[in-house]
Amino acid sequence: MELAGFSEQVYTSYKPLLFSLAYRMLGSVMDAEDVVQEAFLYVNETNPAHVNNPKAYLCKIVTNRCIDKLRSASKKREVYVGPWLPEPLIMSADNQTEPDLYYSQKESLSTAYLLLLQQLSWVERAVFLLREVLQYEYDEIAEIVGKSSTNCRQIFRRAKSAISSFPDREADPKAQDKQPIVEQTSAVVEQFVQALVAGNIGQLLSIVKADAVLYSDGGGKVKAAVRPIMGAERVAMFMSGVLAKVPPGFSYSLATVNGELGIVAYDDGQPYNVTSFHVVDGQIAAVYLVVNPDKLRHL
Repeated sequence: MELAGFSEQVYTSYKPLLFSLAYRMLGSVMDAEDVVQEAFLYVNETNPAHVNNPKAYLCKIVTNRCIDKLRSASKKREVYVGPWLPEPLIMSADNQTEPDLYYSQKESLSTAYLLLLQQLSWVERAVFLLREVLQYEYDEIAEIVGKSSTNCRQIFRRAKSAISSFPDREADPKAQDKQPIVEQTSAVVEQFVQALVAGNIGQLLSIVKADAVLYSDGGGKVKAAVRPIMGAERVAMFMSGVLAKVPPGFSYSLATVNGELGIVAYDDGQPYNVTSFHVVDGQIAAVYLVVNPDKLRHL
């Protein structure tokens, strides 16, 4: 089956890549899916001739549409109530091999990393992702973002420096060395959940770093902390308070949230909130609690 100049195989092959790029640009699962679908529809309608590099062409469309969407949403972000967190990307045991999620899983998509990306300007984010994730040459990036290759090189260097505080696990060439880190992170999160459910504040304080921070994203739609919760004791007490106020039909399950172990809570089977973590040196350094119902609809 042919689709306006590109084979269906091209769409199938590049859809996971495009979704990963769009999600990292936007921090929204639903918007990323929309952007990728719009890119495919655009190609289908315009039937571009003489496209020698479908991957570059599709990435250009997706990048530009992401920038347009970010521009249109900038005013909403300025008046957003409380901390803004990205929509959680969930992988459960039964969808580990789903193509879109599997590709994203291979990339560094933790909530902490995505928040660092959000600190970059739209152009910085696009240049950084195209270079760091897709390994594009600067001449190719220049064509996509409408800058000179020299300017793109400078933008990338500036963006790289801005997020250099985040540990780059993917830079480690020894894959076997990564597994203990993943296992350690999962073990810490499991201990946190067990201590929280048991109401063991002492154990919680031993797991949470003294200067830990909790971000709660309600978006003004539901009750949530409008400012970050600072310090291990306050974080532990806040989470204990959240657990104490759960609805009667509450349940939870552990799931892969943005590439790392997290918690999905349910109210009568419907997603109620999603919690992800940033673990540093065997302790929880940050907790990210998404309760904004708009950011849970895709679940």
